[in-house]
Amino acid sequence: MELHQWWRHIIVFLVNTWIPSCFAQTTPPARSSPMPTPQTADNLDTLKFRLSGFPRKHNEGRIEVFYKGEWGTICDDDFSLANAHVLCRQLGFVSATGWTHSAKYGKGAGKIWLDNVQCSGSETSVSVCKSRGWGNSDCTHDEDAGVICKDERLPGFVDSNIIEVQVDENRVEEVRLRPVVTMATKRMPVTEGVVEVKNKDGWAQICDIGWTPKNSRVVCGMMGFPHEKKVNKNFYKHLRKRSAEPKAKVKATRQESKIKAITKTSSKPKRGKSAAAKRLYAERQKNFFLVHSVACLGTEVHLAACPLEFNYGNATESCPGGMPAVVSCVPGPLYTQSPTMKKKLKMPPTTRLKGGAKYGEGRVEVLKGSEWGTVCDDRWNLVSASVVCREMGFGSAKEALTGASMGKGLGPIHMNEVQCTGNERSLWSCRYKNITAEDCKHTEDASVRCNVPYMGYEKTVRILGGRTRYEGRVEVLHTEANGTLRWGLICGEGWGTQEAMVVCRQLGLGYANHGLQETWYWDSSNVTDMVMSGVKCTGDEMSISQCQHHRTVNCQKAAARFAAGVICSETASDLVLNAQLVQQTTYIEDRPLHMLYCAAEEDCLSKSAASANWPYGHRRLLRFSSQIHNIGRADFRPKAGRHSWVWHACHGHYHSMDIFTHYDLMSANGTKVAEGHKASFCLEDTDCDEGVSKRYECANFGEQGITVGCWDLYRHDIDCQWIDITDVKPGNYILQVVINPNYEVSESDFTNNAMKCNCKYDGHRIWVHNCHIGDSFSEEAEKKFEKYPGQLNNQIS
Repeated sequence: MELHQWWRHIIVFLVNTWIPSCFAQTTPPARSSPMPTPQTADNLDTLKFRLSGFPRKHNEGRIEVFYKGEWGTICDDDFSLANAHVLCRQLGFVSATGWTHSAKYGKGAGKIWLDNVQCSGSETSVSVCKSRGWGNSDCTHDEDAGVICKDERLPGFVDSNIIEVQVDENRVEEVRLRPVVTMATKRMPVTEGVVEVKNKDGWAQICDIGWTPKNSRVVCGMMGFPHEKKVNKNFYKHLRKRSAEPKAKVKATRQESKIKAITKTSSKPKRGKSAAAKRLYAERQKNFFLVHSVACLGTEVHLAACPLEFNYGNATESCPGGMPAVVSCVPGPLYTQSPTMKKKLKMPPTTRLKGGAKYGEGRVEVLKGSEWGTVCDDRWNLVSASVVCREMGFGSAKEALTGASMGKGLGPIHMNEVQCTGNERSLWSCRYKNITAEDCKHTEDASVRCNVPYMGYEKTVRILGGRTRYEGRVEVLHTEANGTLRWGLICGEGWGTQEAMVVCRQLGLGYANHGLQETWYWDSSNVTDMVMSGVKCTGDEMSISQCQHHRTVNCQKAAARFAAGVICSETASDLVLNAQLVQQTTYIEDRPLHMLYCAAEEDCLSKSAASANWPYGHRRLLRFSSQIHNIGRADFRPKAGRHSWVWHACHGHYHSMDIFTHYDLMSANGTKVAEGHKASFCLEDTDCDEGVSKRYECANFGEQGITVGCWDLYRHDIDCQWIDITDVKPGNYILQVVINPNYEVSESDFTNNAMKCNCKYDGHRIWVHNCHIGDSFSEEAEKKFEKYPGQLNNQIS
């Protein structure tokens, strides 16, 4: 009987353990017919995505997912363009243009997190698409999928700053400098303070034992500063000692005396103790040392990329004899308060950033000889980008961008395959290759996004009432005489694109599409008072408060409906004139007056033409062709809508802009001796780069504009494509052409809108040479150009 019961127990045990485990170990479905299921997980909102691999542009690569503390890849089985659309949007791009299979960007490592992913394309996250499930895959890394995203950011997307390092349960993502001295907390930017790293819901310190200047250099770079400097540690030790002492002796009640006695004998307040005891305990325990050893090389762009040793156990006691690490940084010239330091830290003349919407970002251009040129993106990485950023007076690089992300440059490409160690003072000190015609095109221009100091400017201005956060009425934070703060409006009189540019940049919203002088349709705020008027900006200011404005408000139209407004955009156009074509096509024509009636009607002749003996006689015209390229990242569209375009029967076309270009002939001292102007006869795509399609055509009252990658050609034989030089005497002159002279339409870069040429006129013929875009030469070369005496071989004095 006992034997029988023993066997019975054995059978029950097998039924309860062995049989369920068999059912749990069923064979996974075949790859040809997967059983996809939508995924749900507790921490899907913490998913992160990145593009990896080589070679690749910044908007393409092997797709990697950060899930459950580990980076992994996605298998290419059942992958589709719809999957790529979802993933590209999660990476901050508007959509996908393609995808890749078979580990085109190289094999990944670690987990293959997803397999047989099937998205419709409309999902907000790949986590809700059907798949085998997280970590369930029968693939190898030879099948890692990649995506190619459209190089256009989602509006408002915050660029990630994920550094590709091994991440474990202890990781450093956010770092800050906490100022200790009271005065320093009120001053921007914060250049000195205790280094703190984000830890769960709070901040923790780093032990300063073994702390080196190389560690400080990395932290300063993250904070937006190019250099570090030595810290007065004795000052902080003294400050720490003082903070531990009572601030003042005050009469205490018996209860408070008891509390003090308790806190002396016990390191922890017991339950039921007063708030005063808890405060004392918090003061004594304020340092939490999460990291006790940092060993940076100084070239890293993030503290997470340095070897770190984390504390385990009682972190508050893990820095014996030490104190929290303190770092002091040297700000770049844009951010320093001292005028003397500004002169000492003058911007380097050999590198510049062009085409960026924010400070510290743009296409990298370098000066070789006397001519500016671009850098090819082959092998372009964060280390080389950081050299540029620090050289420009910013911190380390946040992103190293490829594929002309900040627009295409002009002129020569000076450098290719740049390889920096990270310690160089200039990009020219790095290893690089010279360019041949076959190596690179301007579609491969390298760009950077640098870490810049936090200034808090976005807190002093806001825009309200728009349909999106990119548009609205501008309101500024104004300090009253009694010290109170209030929001007031800005007077719309004289408000334009330049002023709107400053507001959009201040709010981190890119460029200004329009600066509006009336905003009655955005009346969503109870703010009605004007606190600023007469605002005039150069467009380079960091804050609207730095622009010129009236000391006291003087606004003719002070009603709230005439307040200033803006429409911002992530991208903008950039128009540039083909300087060589101007030089090749310039000539003189004596045109009979009877053929110039239309031109006179459109004010394309000099003033003396009004007193001429019409229709007899002629006017002497300096003629040339203009080829205007859009090398920006958005189409150039006229500011006025087609409902307000003006029909000109004489020429049979619509004018969409009052003034599109200015043509000037100037003497060597800058005096204007003759001028011309061109209303926008019609803005259209005459021709385009390979692979770019025309979008704008003037015929049949069509849409007007210039597409990115296209150009509008005004031939030399078109009316008003000239300067009337009938009254000009022989001599040396400068021919200047300025596109979009009144800043009517937003552009990412207005400095390249002017073109200049040297001219020599002998009364019969004209010689034009040295034609160039206004910012393509060095300052020294430009000065020599303006003093150039002209050609000497024609023997005119």
